[in-house]
Amino acid sequence: MARTKPNIIVIFADNLGYGDWGCFGSTVHKTPHTDRMAAEGMRFTSFYSTSGVCTPSRASLMTGGYPRRVSMHVSGAGTPVLRAVDHKGLNPAEITVAKLLKDAEYATACIGKWHLGDQPPFLPTRHGFDYFFGIPYSDDMTQHPSRPQYPPLPLMRNETVIEAPVDRDYLTKRYTEETVRFMTEHRDEPFFIYLPHAMPGSTARPFASPAFQGRSANGPYGDSIEELDWSTGQILEALQRLGLDEDTIVVNTSDNGAVRRDPIQGSNAPLKGWGYDTSEGGMRMPCIVRWPGHIPAGAVNDEVCSTMDCLPTFAALAGAPLPQDRAIDGHDIRGLLFGEENAVSAYDRTGFFYYFMSQLQAVRAGKWKLYLPLENKLVNLRGDTAPSEARLFDLRADISETTDVAETHPDVAARLMEMAERARAELGDLGRQGRGQRPAGWIDDAEPRLLSSECSCR
Repeated sequence: MARTKPNIIVIFADNLGYGDWGCFGSTVHKTPHTDRMAAEGMRFTSFYSTSGVCTPSRASLMTGGYPRRVSMHVSGAGTPVLRAVDHKGLNPAEITVAKLLKDAEYATACIGKWHLGDQPPFLPTRHGFDYFFGIPYSDDMTQHPSRPQYPPLPLMRNETVIEAPVDRDYLTKRYTEETVRFMTEHRDEPFFIYLPHAMPGSTARPFASPAFQGRSANGPYGDSIEELDWSTGQILEALQRLGLDEDTIVVNTSDNGAVRRDPIQGSNAPLKGWGYDTSEGGMRMPCIVRWPGHIPAGAVNDEVCSTMDCLPTFAALAGAPLPQDRAIDGHDIRGLLFGEENAVSAYDRTGFFYYFMSQLQAVRAGKWKLYLPLENKLVNLRGDTAPSEARLFDLRADISETTDVAETHPDVAARLMEMAERARAELGDLGRQGRGQRPAGWIDDAEPRLLSSECSCR
């Protein structure tokens, strides 16, 4: 008999491009398991991360709020993402999706890359997860002569470092095995698994296990994509073997778009731009949601949705009440998931806001995206700025943003400018505090995550 509370699995790649799966247009990567997932579920083609970089996007998935809402838009040092041994982290007072589901009697696991704080108060086990197996920050934050303050890249189980440095070639394989094990051990109760993969990752050469090295037509990057696809296949196969297929909703997406490398590796086609900025290529993600018997098979939905919608939607599916003492920016999208007639995106009314670090740079509502006029637009991770004029695009008619229509639709541009001003007042902007911002966590005596034998402070 079907459960009243579905199991929930979120597969969250790192720096995966919009055009890196076959079902989203790739002709160089073989992704049969992901493509099967799309054929059996729904593809969301206007699904957004809230940031073009790692930490802010993950904060939004966990809290249902914009990165500026929870003050996770910059690191403790003012850089785009948290660093190893950062003083800053996700505030333990935040109510994460894991906390909500744990209170609803779910078994909860985070298996993979956390990147919301590596100090004890900020770890997954302090944010509603019963179990953590993974690395506490990005796989490129490794010990190096140029970064002597970084420890060897630690692999953790719960709050203990079990290996350092971890062999990154095996991360995808080990995360997959841990995921299947957790599913098997908790098959008789509802579970929530957050699987934030480390790949294709932030390094110039992505990693893959020996079984996948050299197999793709796109070098190490393609090898890592194809191993991620294998991982998805292993999870779908385990669900079927355990008799949990119709009791489990699986979401497969990415934290931000593919990053421009030389030579080119990932693809955000047909979108314009790359990861690490507020372009469509940086923030519009490939997304598939599968739940046999509930979500229409082979469906495509182009309504605007985001990672912030995970928390309110999962809470509703689990029968968990939302907190009433704080703002949540995401929306319950069950109507879209279930293919209900006339279901539309709530962002058409509220607007969706593209932030780069502290700065609001663009707004989308319905088919329209307005790049805001800015005297000092942040243009890269180094903090360089340049002037920017208002540009308006009809993303449904012009997905690649080739034709600026700001002059012919001044009324639309003005409406989106009003939305932007409301966001600035509530969430803040460069040099401006928002009235609805909540503080991040902070610890003064930050210490590296080390093997117990290496740590003199424990």
